Amino acid sequence: MDINELKENIGVIKLPKELENLIVFQNSLSDSLYFSNGFDIQMNCKDGLRYGWCDKEDFLNKLIPFASANGSGSIYSIWINDNNSSLDKMPIAVFGDEGGAHIVSENILQLFHLLTYDVEICVDENSAYFKKNNKYTESKNHKKYLTWIKENYGLNKIEEPEKVIKNAQEKYKNDFNNWFKIYYKKWGRPYGT
Repeated sequence: MDINELKENIGVIKLPKELENLIVFQNSLSDSLYFSNGFDIQMNCKDGLRYGWCDKEDFLNKLIPFASANGSGSIYSIWINDNNSSLDKMPIAVFGDEGGAHIVSENILQLFHLLTYDVEICVDENSAYFKKNNKYTESKNHKKYLTWIKENYGLNKIEEPEKVIKNAQEKYKNDFNNWFKIYYKKWGRPYGT
């Protein structure tokens, strides 16, 4: 994946350095898609938001969608909630393929930490969560990812991803929902009501 092409495609001049580093890591793998179940940096996530959620430019301008979150079409996006902060400090939201939009981490590095759990995120109207079942199979390049994130960011495999999501929700959920319901209506009523 070409970093400059991704920037152009999602309409940004700059990406968080951590995301650029992850792209370099992904590009170094012979089979780059499989380092965390369900996660895949993608070029065309903005269309998924535009056609699946809201096509208003002021909505889309507050989001930097950059990856699929699971195999069924959910999308991870940076939510630009504060123009005075750098992108690496912005919260990450997930937009579910079957409904539901939720903050999942306080920043991109926390999302990367969640990816060490190696499970696709589940998203519904009420929540976003990770759940391992008895059919879990480790991603092909997951061990390489664990080595990379430890060497570059000092992070070990996460054992309780729900704590990261809970803390992010406590910090950003109300603001995100108040912003989001301006743009997205479900069955004729604002989101979250």
